[in-house]
Amino acid sequence: MSEIIETVEVDVPVTAAYAQWTRFEEFPQFMEGVDKVVRAGDGHMVWTIEIGGQKREFEAVVTEQVPGERIAWRTTDGVTHAGVVTFHRLSETSSRITLQLKTVPEGVVEQLGDKLGLVGARAKGDMKRFKALVESARTV
Repeated sequence: MSEIIETVEVDVPVTAAYAQWTRFEEFPQFMEGVDKVVRAGDGHMVWTIEIGGQKREFEAVVTEQVPGERIAWRTTDGVTHAGVVTFHRLSETSSRITLQLKTVPEGVVEQLGDKLGLVGARAKGDMKRFKALVESARTV
């Protein structure tokens, strides 16, 4: 099992950061390897991703959602993945977002990628791209 924690500080209020994160359909704009996220009702989402050149689809469900504070999820099929993202107010105009992920790499390609630290590197890049996205959205 791989456990990853990434934190980023953004120059937007916590409400803006949380609102952007809950636009699940927009995840492909900042998450590398995510092709599509479709809401399937009742907190369920169907993800289409690409890992090691292979497309995969899985379903995830939101297990906890506290507006402006946290969102937790886990997969229900396809891949073993769970996580939580928390939102912390630093000031009126800035916040800290912490992403915690637990994944179980499946197959040789994913296990190798995990050993090489690619999952952590991807999460770090995703958080940097989220920062750029949410900060640019407030200036539009």
